[in-house]
Amino acid sequence: MRITGITTHVVGTPWRNLTYVRVHTDEGLTGTGETRMLGHTDALLGYLREAEANHIAGSDPFAAEDLVRRMKYGDYGRAGEIVMSGIACVEMACWDIKGKALGVPVWQLLGGRVTDRVKAYANGWYTTERTPEAYHKAAGAVVERGYRALKIDPFGTGHLELDNDATHYAVSLVEAVRDAIGPETELMLEMHGRFSPSTAVRLAREMAPFRPAWLEEPVPPENLKALAKVAEKVDLPVATGERIHDRIEFRELFESQAADVIQPDVGHIGGILEARKLAATAETHYTLVAPHNVGGPVLTSASLQLAGCTPNFKILEHFNDFADAEIKKVVKGAPQVVDGYFELPDAPGLGVELDTDAAAEFPQQQARFDLWAEGWEKRDPAAGRGERA
Repeated sequence: MRITGITTHVVGTPWRNLTYVRVHTDEGLTGTGETRMLGHTDALLGYLREAEANHIAGSDPFAAEDLVRRMKYGDYGRAGEIVMSGIACVEMACWDIKGKALGVPVWQLLGGRVTDRVKAYANGWYTTERTPEAYHKAAGAVVERGYRALKIDPFGTGHLELDNDATHYAVSLVEAVRDAIGPETELMLEMHGRFSPSTAVRLAREMAPFRPAWLEEPVPPENLKALAKVAEKVDLPVATGERIHDRIEFRELFESQAADVIQPDVGHIGGILEARKLAATAETHYTLVAPHNVGGPVLTSASLQLAGCTPNFKILEHFNDFADAEIKKVVKGAPQVVDGYFELPDAPGLGVELDTDAAAEFPQQQARFDLWAEGWEKRDPAAGRGERA
């Protein structure tokens, strides 16, 4: 079996573009992969055009390891977000093809299942007025939907510092959410890598009474010593990793023991097997895995394949019940959360299929995601601009 070519399909929203790549073969089997871009979609499509000619066309989809190696190193460059995201789409699609050809789900090819279901946490649910009352109502609706975990960034447009008034207001939002969801529901606290170590430590202590399940990206991700400084001074689990695009770059993070939970994005780190290798390394450091997942249903399904065979898997992020929920229709067989959990897919390959006609209803947009813009939290939820990644 050989790859004859690829086709790309971009599903657009005002704050992100979802790029779907279909890999075609000479035996008629087609596989699908996905990533999501914030402002770099055209660059990704350009890379994929060149990679198709230089590496993808003519390759054996069963030899995904070799194809990833050539795409990553074959052009004598240093792979960053664009290249690793392009690799991820193609790699996922190759696993999809292999699973379909052999009649088994991808997790079966990666060592077999270690669980039958995967806990989900909700994100994208707080696209509402930024008030304690509105957050209380929205959080209650999440729990009513069956979720037993959700994430929040209550810090507005804070950057490096957060003054006393903004801090007290953030506390009031988290207090309202905790009251709405009760003591048993997990509450993840997102910081989006925006604060200085001293501010992050102070905010963590302010939030401690509400028992966050983790403190996510408390400082900019480029400085691991700053992260280690925070980890040493707080009594909360620390999570990070969504903006690391090469598993090799996690080495220093593991050595520093600065993170309790790593959050690779399967759509940015080179695909399913790269993430599986990273998870195995994390296991040797007693570190849990909770993938960053703000994409669509194909990326969710790929992350579930990873979850199914990973002993140190903690939980999977899910946006598509709340933010841009209408895009679920572009994929047939989209994974669903029932009573707070995904069931592990049993269908061959990834278990999902892109509906290209439905995808065409959501053309590429000039997506904009700006954490620093004043008033961005209050934008119209229907416009899709209020969600956070």
